[in-house]
Amino acid sequence: MFDNNNKTRHSMALAALLALSGLSGAAWADAYEEAAKKWIADEFNPSTLTPEQQLEELKWFIKAAEPFRGMNISVVSETITTHEYESKVLAKAFSEITGIKLKHDLLQEGDVVEKLQTQMQSDKNIYDGWVNDSDLIGTHARYGKAVAISDMIKGEGKDFTSPTLDLEDFIGTSFTTGPDGKLYQLPDQQFANLYWFRADWFERPELKAKFKEIYGYELGVPVNWSAYEDIAEFFSVHVKEIDGQRVYGHMDYGKKDPSLGWRFTDAWFSMAGGGDKGLPNGLPVDEWGIRVDGCRPVGSSVARGGDTNGPAAVFATQKYVDWMRQYAPPEAQGMTFSESGPVPAQGAIAQQIFWYTAFTADMTKPGLPVVNEDGTPKWRMAPSPKGPYWEEGMKLGYQDAGSWTFLKSTPEKQRLAAWLYAQFVTSKTVSLKKTLVGLTPIRESDINSQAMTDAAPKLGGLVEFYRSPARVQWTPTGTNVPDYPRLAQLWWQFIAEAASGDKTPQQALDGLAAAQDTMLGRLERSGVLGECGPKLNEPRDPQYWFDQPGAPKPKLANEKPKGETIAYDELLKSWEQSRN
Repeated sequence: MFDNNNKTRHSMALAALLALSGLSGAAWADAYEEAAKKWIADEFNPSTLTPEQQLEELKWFIKAAEPFRGMNISVVSETITTHEYESKVLAKAFSEITGIKLKHDLLQEGDVVEKLQTQMQSDKNIYDGWVNDSDLIGTHARYGKAVAISDMIKGEGKDFTSPTLDLEDFIGTSFTTGPDGKLYQLPDQQFANLYWFRADWFERPELKAKFKEIYGYELGVPVNWSAYEDIAEFFSVHVKEIDGQRVYGHMDYGKKDPSLGWRFTDAWFSMAGGGDKGLPNGLPVDEWGIRVDGCRPVGSSVARGGDTNGPAAVFATQKYVDWMRQYAPPEAQGMTFSESGPVPAQGAIAQQIFWYTAFTADMTKPGLPVVNEDGTPKWRMAPSPKGPYWEEGMKLGYQDAGSWTFLKSTPEKQRLAAWLYAQFVTSKTVSLKKTLVGLTPIRESDINSQAMTDAAPKLGGLVEFYRSPARVQWTPTGTNVPDYPRLAQLWWQFIAEAASGDKTPQQALDGLAAAQDTMLGRLERSGVLGECGPKLNEPRDPQYWFDQPGAPKPKLANEKPKGETIAYDELLKSWEQSRN
């Protein structure tokens, strides 16, 4: 740890500066406190803390920042609304309140990962703090390049860890804990991948009657993929037009692009029922289809006990291809993630099975075709429907958890100053306001606040979802994935072969599973991942693995059971009863 001589030198320099300026130390402290009071009054409301409690929390930051005053610190995150608020507003507030010159850069997600890899490989400091997806937890826990936050709190960061941090209040720490039980990342924002639908259309009596006549059950929130498929067909094929506009029962994207990989690694196979039971991720086989023995990855292909090319994954990929071709707008096949995201807000889409709640803020803007005149949405979000291979006890979808990560290659003093900023932007003083701006909640106390209750009617089910017991079934990529950057980049290249029709889903996934096994084999031979590094199983007849309990599961005789739906109001009531 940097020693107290640093503090002494800083104090001497500060005293000299104060003497020249004619200001006393008390006056400087008062200036920081006055800045804190101004920010509390002008920006940091609402909060779950009283203004008096906020000031006490910020006074701790003022005191803790003393050894770092005047330092230039730089951190980075991807570009989403929450991080834009941090970069433009909270970084400025932190600098004024602490005297630390904080620069918060915004980059595209892929660029963040690329720069993170560069620092990890070169051990040359690029940024002092990183917000990167908790999908990298398996990477950080194995490579030994990241500082375990739980160790830092007890060690060099003990004097610089806020007494009001309250880790128990964070909803995503299970996602950022390694196989060794250590906390490696601090959640900064979270959003889930849910089902989205036009609630106003689903309530039209003539559409409800027509759906019941054709399919024999009620039009409602689909509980399983069979119902989702029926609803997609209903709007695209049987309804076709609503109020003079061509409508579609499904939306997706299929262009060969890195974002096509996210479309699948963000838990598409688990939604169908791929992998094993277990939360936050299936064990021993996760939703990527990677099997572990203890903490060692042992294979991705069915022949090695994995599930990347198993029947559940093939089923999921086939449905992705079929639904996009048959029920989505024709242009969807040539779109990327960012191009397809705004389409449902344009008013021609009836439902979307794979929709990120990060779009909530953009979906609630006044004047949109999907927003009522009073500002309430015409749409709702709900839990994703389950595929036929899904079983109780499995994860059901993906949750993004952008989380603060600190690397050992960052000089300690810079790292600890950045740790103060990470705590500041997640503190109870600012977290509720940040949640209302970006709609990516991280604290239980914020989710259950009166301010969130007041906002709920305009957020289409976001608050109800995060307050529901169902929330725990949505989780990020877990610890089975030993090197997220290297393995993730394989997915889009092989999925694109299925999306384009160049290969069947089985052929494309056979290629992906083989490529993942090859990469796992390289990591095994390198020996850099230690006792939790890969150790591949020898290939054997897939039937051996199908005969074992759990994943990979053999192909079902019937992959389309009868469609099942639930009324949205009944769904909300079931959540409320579970909370009582």
